[in-house]
Amino acid sequence: MTSDRPRQTARLSYGRWRPLETVFWLAAAACFFIFPDRLTLASQILIIGLFAFSLDLLMGYAGIATLGHAAFFGIGAYTAGLLARYGLGEPLFGLVAAAAVAGVVGLLSSTLVVRGSDLSRLMVTLGLGMLLYELANKANGITGGVDGLQDMQVLPIAGLFSFDLGGKTGFVYAYAIAFLMFLLGRRLIYSPFGLALRAIHDNPRRTPAIGIDNGRSLGALYAFACALAGVAGALLAQTTGFVALDVVSFSRSADVLIIVILGGTARLYGGFVGAVLFMIAREVLSNINPVYWQFWLGIILILAVLFARGGVMGSAALLMQRFRARLKRRGNQHAKLKTGTTDA
Repeated sequence: MTSDRPRQTARLSYGRWRPLETVFWLAAAACFFIFPDRLTLASQILIIGLFAFSLDLLMGYAGIATLGHAAFFGIGAYTAGLLARYGLGEPLFGLVAAAAVAGVVGLLSSTLVVRGSDLSRLMVTLGLGMLLYELANKANGITGGVDGLQDMQVLPIAGLFSFDLGGKTGFVYAYAIAFLMFLLGRRLIYSPFGLALRAIHDNPRRTPAIGIDNGRSLGALYAFACALAGVAGALLAQTTGFVALDVVSFSRSADVLIIVILGGTARLYGGFVGAVLFMIAREVLSNINPVYWQFWLGIILILAVLFARGGVMGSAALLMQRFRARLKRRGNQHAKLKTGTTDA
């Protein structure tokens, strides 16, 4: 009986909500009061963080490398934008439609992506991204082409809350949706399905022996991650009232890949932390030097890769482990000294 207690304790603690997670989301909510003049930037950070979180599900927890994840971000943005342009601009309906369309496209393309090596996945996802970019560029009458999708009429949320120029409604809306989508993704990660994905990531050759269908599991996760990316794209379209062609560009895919690596893969909050650092660094550097800001951003990224190989979250976890180990050693030494004094 006593031997089962550690296992029961491990099950109960696995996936438990941690105090630092509460601090993170409370700090994000506090931006509404601390930075009332920068709510537009704050809402975009939340949206890009959700987008990066969807990519981290693929890279960090399933090992699926992709260079075309912006395709599904753009699908969600254009879906919500077109609905708003043609009289169906209710935001929640637009989110559901964007998630459904992006998820279906992701499910249909998953058969091409989940099979093969990492190199073939990179090439396939890059090709899909370039294909959708050119389709959006050529379909001027639908997407607006290089001029972007305009004349969007986004209605009040649930008929009650209208979007304002200050970005207050947009921030609260983006915060609520990002939090709910994060909870959904977090629940998936800590579910038996999430454990199966980690097993596939660690050793894909052995998982079929324990009854795991690698192709089906990876395909389901790919569709789910694409749906989350579609929700993020819809949020951006609804909060800004505009859809630019770059939502499906390769640079968008490269940026979100950098964000995930900067924050740390398979760290739950790596995408959000990376989005905070990347977006703020880009904002500050572009204000300092609008022409050469990418040069300084590149230096920062190189330094981050050299000295924080696990990303910011990985480095923080390593420092925390070292700190706890040091405290434990000091506690053991203190206990030995105390015991020696008592014995004396």
